[in-house]
Amino acid sequence: MKRKVDLVIISDVHLGTYGSRAAELVTYLKSIDPQMLVLNGDIIDIWQFSKRYFPVAHMEVLKTIAAMLTQGTKVVYITGNHDETLRKFKGFKMGDFEIQNKLILNLPTGKAWIFHGDVFDTTMKHSKRVAKLGGKGYDLLIILNTLMNWISEKFGRGRISLSQKVKDSVKGVVKYVNNFEETAAEIAMCSEYQYVVCGHIHQPQIKMMQGKDGAEVLYLNSGDWVENSTALEYHQGEWLLYRHDQSKKQDSQEIIAQYKEALNYEYLLKEVIEDLQAQS
Repeated sequence: MKRKVDLVIISDVHLGTYGSRAAELVTYLKSIDPQMLVLNGDIIDIWQFSKRYFPVAHMEVLKTIAAMLTQGTKVVYITGNHDETLRKFKGFKMGDFEIQNKLILNLPTGKAWIFHGDVFDTTMKHSKRVAKLGGKGYDLLIILNTLMNWISEKFGRGRISLSQKVKDSVKGVVKYVNNFEETAAEIAMCSEYQYVVCGHIHQPQIKMMQGKDGAEVLYLNSGDWVENSTALEYHQGEWLLYRHDQSKKQDSQEIIAQYKEALNYEYLLKEVIEDLQAQS
């Protein structure tokens, strides 16, 4: 029996990259029956898209979303930086599907401002090539992390996140996340929104933010489906941060598939080296 949900928001799936947890997302999407599904940017990673790599599970995500459309779910695709090519199709509508750069929803409990969030990213504005190179390096880190976690679990130890450890240990990253959240909240409060919903920084969050004049706004971030496997749900006036259960043991086919992905890392590594040489 599928769970009824008024609104579901997901972002940063990065289909077409090695790190995308597409199979987990399919399981989640098939478990819910939302009135509206908002795809808040970076769903398909056009930056790193390659004909060499777009596995069945990634295609299954698109098929599942298409099936939800036929079953009465309204789907809004908000563009992000990794799928910015779609921004030229802003305003496109076909049935219950539409493409937008941002979305404002009048919910029963207040007005929500929903957008991806890359507009606040100075790296994106000043050096897109650096940002793209960082994306490929991040993909390599995810591949390494996948193999490390499989080995760790074989020895009875828990999962670890290399990328999260890097983020937590670098003061600049922590400052960037804080500034991102504060900027989004300040603009939302000035516009008298009750909710501001972002993605982009892969940091799932729900927290009340307060301005200097005492104004408040609820800041929400849907996280991602690379590291965190999270989504935002709004139902009967309440917000929930959904976290997919990653504690389930993987079967042999899943493990084999992960090894196949890791063995293909040489193509990604080659692209990283070529980009570095081009910038030197």
